[in-house]
Amino acid sequence: MTRQISLLLTIACLIFSESLLAQSKIDSLLPVRGFCIGAPQPKQVDTFVKFINEELATRKVNTLILRVDWNYQFQSHPELRDSIALSKQDVKKMVKACQKNNIRIIPQINLLGHQSWAKTTHNLLRVYPQFDETPHVKMPEKYVWPNADGLYCKSYCPLHPDVHKIVFELVDEICEVFETDAFHAGMDEVFYIGDDKCPRCGGRDKAELFAGEVNKIRNHLALKNRKLWIWGDRLIDGKTTGIGMWEGSFNNTHRAIDLIEKDVVICDWHYERPDQTAVLFASKGFNVITCPWRNPKNAVVQTQDMVRFRKSVTPVMKDRFQGMMQTVWSGAGQFLDEFYGVKVNTEAGENTQSACFKAMFEEIKKMEESK
Repeated sequence: MTRQISLLLTIACLIFSESLLAQSKIDSLLPVRGFCIGAPQPKQVDTFVKFINEELATRKVNTLILRVDWNYQFQSHPELRDSIALSKQDVKKMVKACQKNNIRIIPQINLLGHQSWAKTTHNLLRVYPQFDETPHVKMPEKYVWPNADGLYCKSYCPLHPDVHKIVFELVDEICEVFETDAFHAGMDEVFYIGDDKCPRCGGRDKAELFAGEVNKIRNHLALKNRKLWIWGDRLIDGKTTGIGMWEGSFNNTHRAIDLIEKDVVICDWHYERPDQTAVLFASKGFNVITCPWRNPKNAVVQTQDMVRFRKSVTPVMKDRFQGMMQTVWSGAGQFLDEFYGVKVNTEAGENTQSACFKAMFEEIKKMEESK
């Protein structure tokens, strides 16, 4: 009997050692293997948990960013909840699934920019219009781009004396319920900042305003040992690089790259071309993650680039190239329908979010097996 127990223990140790070796191998290849999506509606939570268990975990995804925004039943500011929003119980289902599968879960609330979309003002500025950076720009009945006001999305004023009390209460609450050590603040595509008509921001340096907001959020999170993640586009010079006004900045916020704290994690998204700006962020001292969207071929190239960067740079630089993250910009329900074949957009061909997701993680698996 003692021999049998000893043999069983030996086999268990060997299996455990092999599991650790396999995990070590993929972590060495790409420390971050991420997936970013809008938080599901309450009725979609169970399907999403199934997706975590059966699709994310099996692909060795280890980071899940959920764009929550107002889709939570906030207790600190119930006036800012969506009419249909996740309960604490809904969130805990997803947290439990991630913990079981060793997936780090990071919630996002869009801060600074993206306070509106098309003709809709989102909850923060709808409830607290005094925070609006550009109150003179009225929301149109029918939205078109380009437009005379340069309106893409509204921003809140980063220098308003009351905005951060509310914002940080939301951030603290969402981090607590998600049991997380990090928070994603969005901060992409900020076109309205330092507006000339703003009594607080007018005439100020836009790079300093942007950096000031990043550092303020970062410092607040640091009080509870949490890290800040943001999108990287406002830190790229869109004109000099030729990347343009969407994936880069045309209003001089790019100079903030030298003004923000180096422990801010940069999510570097490029969707039309596999631009290699991860090198820019790593050379500036930031940890960077490359983010594709719906082009499978680009995602494969970007994955290969990230692995190549990690192999070819100095030991000091290597770990700044953190990995890859698939981004999804439809609702969770729409993505799940596409992924499971419930509703397929035949016109999109191979360029879909689910195809990109599958291609990227298939490439990671292939590179892991050949390593």
